[in-house]
Amino acid sequence: MKSVVKKTELKVTRWKCVIAYDGGSFNGWQSQEGGNTIQDLVEKRLRKIFGRQIRIEGSGRTDSGVHARAQVFHFDATWTHGGEKLRLAIQTGLPRSIQLKAVRRGRPGFHARFDAQGKIYRYHLDLGEADPFTRNFCWPLNRELDWPAVQSAAKILRGKHDFWAFSGENDRTYATTVRDLRRLDVRRTGRKVVFTFEADGFLYKMVRSLTGALVSVGLGKLKSAELAVLLKTRRRIPTVVTAPPQGLFLVKVIY
Repeated sequence: MKSVVKKTELKVTRWKCVIAYDGGSFNGWQSQEGGNTIQDLVEKRLRKIFGRQIRIEGSGRTDSGVHARAQVFHFDATWTHGGEKLRLAIQTGLPRSIQLKAVRRGRPGFHARFDAQGKIYRYHLDLGEADPFTRNFCWPLNRELDWPAVQSAAKILRGKHDFWAFSGENDRTYATTVRDLRRLDVRRTGRKVVFTFEADGFLYKMVRSLTGALVSVGLGKLKSAELAVLLKTRRRIPTVVTAPPQGLFLVKVIY
């Protein structure tokens, strides 16, 4: 009597990944026609490795030109050689402006977007003429700011508010535009300024809009007290500009 040997079924694993990228030459994170996005390039590499289409789920999107030091995404696949070998396999086919920093087994049911408890962004300004080595990663303002006014404005923006006036058009259909801006730090070293934003979530172009508003206050184009009115009335005005994308970095996703 012949014995029946059952083949061991390979288990599908949820992989949690951390990726960094220079967003200057890409059309943002989210997949779109043309394929020049971070998501498209990673998925193209996964297709090459696994021989089938694998969709990845990011913690959120970054716009065209925006950078990330630690974007998080996940995907499901069967792989028996460990996370580091998988990281190397994916990294091999990616451009040098994209670095896959970590690939680890995630807990069952982990979701890069829905499990996120918050995010940290940093925006970089240069109050002088930024040199050729940093101007692609900051807003070269070449203007002085009213420092006490900027600090006062930051204090008003901190906390839980309806940030509708500081969002992009795509957020007009959100269930709520209320967010808890837990942290807004303003740090200056010489001519270089860094704004650090931490919140439970961010609206479309919210960080760039808040940065633009802080700069307008610092330039005397907007009074810090007016920000409280904008938060209450949910009305965007022309002096709330959208800061350029190259100064913005996604620094951390909090779980």
